[in-house]
Parts: sequence; C-alpha cells; structure tokens
Amino acid sequence: MSLSSLLLQFLTGLSSASSLFLVGAGLSLIFGVTRIVNFAHGSFFMVGIYIAYTLVDRLGTGLGFWPAIVIAALAVGVLGALIEMVLLRRIYKSPELFQLLATFALVLVIKDAVLYLWGPDELLGPRAPGLSGAVEILGRQFPTYDLFLIVVGPVVLGLMWLLLTRTRFGTLVRAATQDREMVSALGVNQAWLFTAVFALGAMLAGLGGALQLPREPATLAMDLNTIGAAFVVVVVGGMGSIPGAYVAALLISEIKAVCIWLGVVELFGYSVSFSKLTLVVDFIVMAIVLVWRPWGLFGRPQAPSRYVGMAEEPLRRASKGYLWAVAVLGVLLMALPLLTVDSPYTTVLMIDLLIAALFAASLHFIMGPAGMHSFGHAAYFGLGAYGAALLVKASGLPMELALIVAPLVAAIGAFVYGWFAVRLSGVYLAMLTLAFAQITWAIVYQWDSFTGGSNGLTGVWPSEWLSDKRMYYWLTLILVAAGVLLLRRVLFSPFGYALRAGRDSVLRADAIGIDVKRMQWTAFVIAGTAAGLAGSLYAFSKGSISPESLSVDKSVDGLVMVLLGGVQTLAGPVVGAVTFSWLHDTVARNTDYWRAMLGAIILILVLLFPQGIAGFSKQMFDKLKRKTVMAGDAPIPAFPRKGKEQLP
Repeated sequence: MSLSSLLLQFLTGLSSASSLFLVGAGLSLIFGVTRIVNFAHGSFFMVGIYIAYTLVDRLGTGLGFWPAIVIAALAVGVLGALIEMVLLRRIYKSPELFQLLATFALVLVIKDAVLYLWGPDELLGPRAPGLSGAVEILGRQFPTYDLFLIVVGPVVLGLMWLLLTRTRFGTLVRAATQDREMVSALGVNQAWLFTAVFALGAMLAGLGGALQLPREPATLAMDLNTIGAAFVVVVVGGMGSIPGAYVAALLISEIKAVCIWLGVVELFGYSVSFSKLTLVVDFIVMAIVLVWRPWGLFGRPQAPSRYVGMAEEPLRRASKGYLWAVAVLGVLLMALPLLTVDSPYTTVLMIDLLIAALFAASLHFIMGPAGMHSFGHAAYFGLGAYGAALLVKASGLPMELALIVAPLVAAIGAFVYGWFAVRLSGVYLAMLTLAFAQITWAIVYQWDSFTGGSNGLTGVWPSEWLSDKRMYYWLTLILVAAGVLLLRRVLFSPFGYALRAGRDSVLRADAIGIDVKRMQWTAFVIAGTAAGLAGSLYAFSKGSISPESLSVDKSVDGLVMVLLGGVQTLAGPVVGAVTFSWLHDTVARNTDYWRAMLGAIILILVLLFPQGIAGFSKQMFDKLKRKTVMAGDAPIPAFPRKGKEQLP
C-alpha cells in the first residue's frame, strides 16, 4: 500500500462514479416523476453498449467512434419513449408493485432480444480515438480514457442542473417530483411529460453503457448487475435528487476503491480481505443510510400519491363450496404420484411447485395483509436451506430434526432484519430488505470454509425412508399444506385483524392502542419462518444448495409469483407460484428464448388482469353471483287493475 497506488485507486473510483452516476441519475429522474421503480433501467444500460458496439463497427473506429456513442444514447432514449407510450402509460394508475412486475418482464424480453441480435459471446469494443494511451501519475500509468470519464460526470451533472433549474421543462419536472397530480390539475399534459422524462432517463442510461465500450466487454449479465448498483445510488442519494445521485456514486465508488487498495489486512491476528467487500459494500452503505436517514442523503419524504390503486376488500372466510373444492384438490394431490407412475419427472416438478407455493405464501403474508414490500425475501429462504444443509453436514443432526430447526435459523434472520425494516415503509423498506438480502448472499458466497462459497454444499439428501421421491412428495405436500393453512389461520386471528388495521390506517390503529410496528415485526418473523421451511424442503429435494437461493433473482421470482396470482386474495400466491413455476419450466424446455416468451406472457397478464389471476377469477365469480342473486330477488310484476270487477 503506497500513496501512488492510493491516488490511482482514487482516480479509478472517480471514473467509475461518473458511469454509475449516469445510470443512477436516469433512474432517479424516472422514479421522481413517474413513481415507477424501473427494473428495466439496467437493460437500457446494456442495450446502449451493444448498440454502440455495432455503430462503431459500421462507422469505423476513427472519427466515427464519438458519433456512434451519441447515436447509441439517442437510440436508447427513443426505445425508452416507445416503451413508456406503448406499455407503461397503460399502468400508471395501477399499484406500484404491478408496475415493477411489468418492468421486470421487460428485462426478460430485452435480454433475449439482445441475445438474438448479438449472440451470447462477450463483445469488446475498440479504444477511443485520441484517448487510447495512458498518462504517468507518480510513476504509475493511468488510462487517459478514465481521465475523460472523470470529466464526463460533472459535465453531465452541470447540464442536468441547467436543464432542471433554467428551463420550463425542468420546472415541470421538479413540480411533478413534488406533486405530479397537482401538475396535471394545472393543465400540464402529464402524459407527454412522463414520456419525455422516461426518454431522458433511458438516454442517460444508454450513454452510460455506450461510454463503457472501451473499458469492459458487453455481456448479457450487465442488466441485473447494473440495476442493483443503480438502486443503491438512487436510494443513498435520495429518490429524485440528481445531485444526491452524483454524491452517492462518488461515495460508493471511492469506498470500493479504498477496499481494493487495502487488500488483505491483518487485524487482531486475523486476515481480513477488504477487496472481497467490494461485492457488498454498496449495500452495506445503503443499509446504514436507510437506517440513519430513510429518505437518503439529499432526499425528502415522498409525497403521497392520490392514486391509491384498487381498494382492499376485507378478507372473508372460505365458503362451504370453496372448502369442498380444496378438499377435492387435496385428494387429487395426494393421489398424483400413484396416477403418474410412468412419469417420475411429474413428481419432481410437483415438489418444486409446492415449495414455490409456500415461499410465495410467506411473502404474500407480509406484502398483502401487512402492507410491507420486500425485495429480499430470498434471504430467509436461503437461510432455511443453508441451515438445513449445515445442520446435517456439519452438526450431524438427522434430517427430520434439521427440517424442524432450520426454519428457526430463518426466523432469527427475520427477527434481526425485521427490527430495522419495519421502521421504514414503501420503496425504502423494500430497498432495505434488498440490502440485507445482498449482505447475506455475500457472506454465504465468500465464506468458503463454512458454506462452500460459490460452489455451495452438496450431498444434502433426506433420510433413507424418504429416498423414494413419492415419499418425499407426500412429506412436502403435508408440510406445505400445514404451512399455508397456518398462515391463513393467523390472518383470521385477532393478530391478523390488527395487522390489517395497521396496514389500512396507521394513525387509527395507533389511536385504538395497536402497536403497529410490533405487529409488523412479528409478521416479519412468521413470514421468515415459513420461507425458511420452504428453503429447507428445497435443500433436501435437490440434495444440494448454492448461493443462488439467496440471490436477487430468487426474491424477484417470489414477487412475480405473488403479483401474478393477486395480492388481494389469499389463494393468489399459490396460484401465482404454480403458474409462474409451470410456465418457467414449460417454456424453458421448449425454446432457447424462454425469457422473452415468459416476459411476454407476464406482460399480457399484467395488462389484462392487473388484479392477478386469482383476483380476476374472484372478481368474475362475484359478478356472476351478484347477477344470480339479483335475478332471484327480482319482484314479480303486478298486473294493472282497472276496476273493482277485476278483484277476485
């Protein structure tokens, strides 16, 4: 560790901050005005670098390089405008989570579109003309192009400041950030304002991607890698704050640079690898900022939207017909392995569907009745899975006992994380759960001696009497059914009614003596325990476990399941889990572009059934029932009487 190496790492952090700022600024701008948590923003970054690669190849690596960068950014801006007009404009009045689901579907579609157009291989662009060399700083070489990127960040920040403070468009954007409904009430064409803002945000992301062409190869993994970092920048800086995004990008990039500079350090006789912290240090920073200042460094409390979405109907106990239908379904599920003896894969698939149903039901427990959005629910699923695997392999516990203890490991994680999370609400709560999940993932991913690191743990098989998949299926069916029914029973208890009261009106619930935060914390632990049970069943069904079980992808899958089925119905998460898992399995086995097909199906379902599959079915059933009742209660028309002679 020397002063010259520290200075070079500091400069590298500045150049990385500029690229991160371009993505974060666009995402912050879009969220500030439209209130959409745009999961596809990382896809715009990825498309930008791919388009730039093609344009540079066509226009030449000389003077054609710089026009290619600009045209690529403009092309991504046009793509963003088209997406906003065709898709997002139709769902602005839908609940925020359904908008998130739509943008996640766009991620799948765009990724396969890029795969089709450019192929799966990494594409490395040429050096920037005139900036391909290096300059000597304190005896060390530093890339000239990185010096150029250091300048780009402040220049774009200055241009954005001028746009937002010295133009009518900027005034409208700032007004919409504070109260977009009032802007519309004053006669501003809100639709075109949203389109312009979305296009500008997408263009900034495309510019950030295009400028990375000389620095790193274009890969299909850039979308999700970038969106995670962009979320951190936006949340740390403050939702809707462009200067905040720049300060947050600087803070995170420089902390990572210092970690790389420190390398491995001996502390109190232990070797600490600070360079490994780069995988998670940004999420640690986000967690600290959210706990200390929930609205970010430069943010303000979010103004409540007047678009409250669909009203929550009170939960009603199941009718006799519904109970009979569930009983028949239970009998069919019990008999399924006997009816599919010639198709053993069906049993394996059904185990996966059952585990997914319990995982989705646990997430719905805190999303629907408790009103808490979680982007990191996979943390408890993974803790249960790793808990079961480690109890069997490291402690030598029998599988049956591990299956009981492992959910308690997840409950402890939910107990600790929930204490911090329930102090926030809305997007900020969701981002804090994402931060905790990523911290847990990083620990599991890098603790090679205990968790197996990136390779995970293998040889985690159930007991001998469960070696037959049919026996394990029946055990899974019993435990999943018990878990789902127990969650349902809790919701109809006094605790469940108090939980929903806190969701619907915190002030009124507090006025009648309900400790809302304690109720939500308890709900967090209950949901984490159920997710841990699903994770432990998953570990024994597969015989192994890997860090992917705690990844962002797993959490997003859970969100998709709940939203696809319907948040406002208790059957929704089960229906959504079965639908999504079956579609994922079926589509993936029949086409190489399964992501695009799955994304298209999700988009169609979002547009046609914004209340979810189960919610739509319930709505249709209620309408049919009301029509039947009205027809049965219609009065019999009386015949007119003209005189006494017509009386009997």
